[in-house]
Amino acid sequence: MEQQPPRLPERRGIRRGIYVLPSLFTVGTLVCGYYAILSTLRAGQMLAAAGAVTFNPQATELAASAAAALDNASKAIGWAIVADGLDGRIARLTNTASPFGRELDSLADLVTFGVAPAVLAYVWGARAIAEAPGLLNTGQLSHAIPWILTFFYVICGAARLARFNIDTVKPATDRRFFVGMPIPAAAGFVAAVVHFFKEPLISWQLSAVWLVVVAFLGFLMVSHMRYYSFKTLDLRKRRSYLAIIAIGVGIWGIWFFSEPFLLALGITYALSGIILRITARFRPRPPAPEVHAA
Repeated sequence: MEQQPPRLPERRGIRRGIYVLPSLFTVGTLVCGYYAILSTLRAGQMLAAAGAVTFNPQATELAASAAAALDNASKAIGWAIVADGLDGRIARLTNTASPFGRELDSLADLVTFGVAPAVLAYVWGARAIAEAPGLLNTGQLSHAIPWILTFFYVICGAARLARFNIDTVKPATDRRFFVGMPIPAAAGFVAAVVHFFKEPLISWQLSAVWLVVVAFLGFLMVSHMRYYSFKTLDLRKRRSYLAIIAIGVGIWGIWFFSEPFLLALGITYALSGIILRITARFRPRPPAPEVHAA
């Protein structure tokens, strides 16, 4: 009997094309992060040319351009948050989630929501402390403190992403909550503050407060506080008409009043995990099961 050659598996071009779709949004996230870093570095160069944190009358136009570049960097991080939220949902809706996509998403998140916000936080709010008068300007201490605290944010973000990748493969994970503040939310907080104020800090006291806030964001990322994930929100189900009104008001507020609206949104979400932790302490715990003697 003549032996037939083995049949080759059919090529599924459409299936391969679908896998590209969520990856395009992940690449978009990475592009936004790269642009944010370049725009922030450009702003830092203009600030240095304008006289660091002390603006002189001749450098007013250059300082305004630096503030605009920092604002563009914060907007790029904001668009990256939108793209990052879409790639996961598209992957789930099209059933195209894969280990490759998960790893690519984590690497893109580390650059866009880890490195880019840290650089933005340093250039926008940490340069003033480098020229602090008195005791803070002794040796390299005033220069080392800002980059150490901003790097603390980066390393906490990397640890947060690593823990998230491990938790997602656990079957008993509660999809309603994140354990620790998600790194896009921390980056969004930094971007919202810069977008609201725009002009860099010129007071070393405010700069010191800002560095504490950035370090605290890093702590929230690696903490065990719970934050709502909104992953269980199914837009295909019937909702009250009030939900449509709320969504419309949210879009309207972001479009016309983005500075205060996004800042209030970032502060509210950052504090939500702390509030959940505090309220959980006052909730009644279920009684322990009774043990009957044999």
